[in-house]
Amino acid sequence: MKKERNWNPYTFSLGLVIFVLLTLYLVAFQIHVGETAVVTTFGKPTREITEAGLYWKAPTPIQKVDKFDARIQVLESKMEETYTRDGKNIILVTSTFWRIKNPLQFFRSVGYKDEAKRKLVSIVRNYEHGIIGTYDLSNLINTDETMLKLDEIQKKIRELCSKEAEETYGIEVIEVVFKRMQFPQEVTKDVFERMKRERERIAETYLAEGEGMASDIRARADAERERILAEANAEAKKIKGEGDAEAAQYYKVFSENEELAIFLRKLESLETTLAKNATVILDYRTPPYDLFLGKYFEEENE
Repeated sequence: MKKERNWNPYTFSLGLVIFVLLTLYLVAFQIHVGETAVVTTFGKPTREITEAGLYWKAPTPIQKVDKFDARIQVLESKMEETYTRDGKNIILVTSTFWRIKNPLQFFRSVGYKDEAKRKLVSIVRNYEHGIIGTYDLSNLINTDETMLKLDEIQKKIRELCSKEAEETYGIEVIEVVFKRMQFPQEVTKDVFERMKRERERIAETYLAEGEGMASDIRARADAERERILAEANAEAKKIKGEGDAEAAQYYKVFSENEELAIFLRKLESLETTLAKNATVILDYRTPPYDLFLGKYFEEENE
């Protein structure tokens, strides 16, 4: 007689959970933030997913999910030599910022990230050589900011690269930046000579402006000096005229009494010399010291 097996609910529950998990693993998948995906049916792309969340699919191998990084990525090129319009060669290292914009087109035309990088490097290199070849070296390096065209050059390269990459591979080029610029020795020498000439030209301009300002200041100073001298001369003539007019009145009085005039002049001379507290040895007849001998009064009495 066979033994009857006891039914275990715990074992059944565990088996049911495992079955559900396996089923979910086969038919469900999750897209995280910063990811995109392409769902393929028997190897052919049939659906693209650009939003994060939980999605359903048919079990493998009927349907398969290929996920891609949708965040902005940076591609740095190797050192590339190119030529400017005036025949100067320069060596560039370029950084390209890009992201996958159309995952379905990206999957069909490229499929893998490494292949996308190779395609993108080729696109950037072609437009970089073409655009730089339409500009002179002075547009890339110059002390005069009005001559620099770096932003304009980078913008043109980015626009052309983005257009081709998006139409062909579903890739959006966000920015193209010249990370490093190097020049061969002969070009560096030419650049330094040109910078030196530019500095000399600026210095000559400042010197000419300074000479002009100095000449203007000197002219104004000379004009001011002439004006002050003219005013001083006019004032001196005026004072001299007033003094002559006042002296004329005294001369008129002195002309009427010459002896009084001589006597007053002698007194004035005595006052001037004696005020210095000096010892003077002279002949007693020497004017004005003859006043001490009473000569003047004696002659008057005679």
